[in-house]
Amino acid sequence: MSTKVLICIPTYNESENIVEILNRLNVVIDAIQSGYLFTILVIDDNSPDETANLVASKNLNRVEILNRPQKAGLGPAYLAGFDWGMQRDFEIFVEFDADGSHQPEELPSLLDAFLGCDLVIGTRWMPGGKVVNWPLSRRLISRIGTKYAQSVLRLPYRDLTGGFRVLSRRCLETIHFRDIESLGYGFQIEIAMRAHEAGLAIAQVPITFIERSHGASKMTRRIVIEALAKTTKWSIQRMFNAR
Repeated sequence: MSTKVLICIPTYNESENIVEILNRLNVVIDAIQSGYLFTILVIDDNSPDETANLVASKNLNRVEILNRPQKAGLGPAYLAGFDWGMQRDFEIFVEFDADGSHQPEELPSLLDAFLGCDLVIGTRWMPGGKVVNWPLSRRLISRIGTKYAQSVLRLPYRDLTGGFRVLSRRCLETIHFRDIESLGYGFQIEIAMRAHEAGLAIAQVPITFIERSHGASKMTRRIVIEALAKTTKWSIQRMFNAR
């Protein structure tokens, strides 16, 4: 019996990127011979550029659409996708960006590493990983953010804000995913922290991250501040809980 895999792709104004990404994912999935049954879920936050309508008009293989009423952040979009999949008995969940920064061709490597694990983190900042076309400011924000979270939360993972990941159903159940409170990139830190604290098996796989060529980045100062504030809060809570 095939294992059901749900690829969750949050979107907001990604009409310039989404069709190419979905087509590339379907090519990769067609080449995987491993007993998986894939569904791709586009989670659209009422994009003004009608991303969801464009996807629906293409009638692409394996693709479902979850329409949400308004833009509410990356974390809530993923949580809605996870909940959709949990209700439909999916066993494996993939986080994937719609902007072209994540390479569909690397999905098999993450799935290979997933065997025996509950969370696989696609990692830019390890041997074999790299970032293409990112300005120095974005590199510094990502590297410093991960280093800070590593230090204060005592986590050994080299890319805590990266969003190309594979999670098991058991992982989501164990970390009580519906209680996750982060909206932006702190969401990724919180997932890794909760999985680590629960003693789940976590693997890291090098990936190539390519800056988007179309559309606008969703990174804002508010998202960065939220991630830093949440990380500091969790660190303080852990110190008090350890006493």
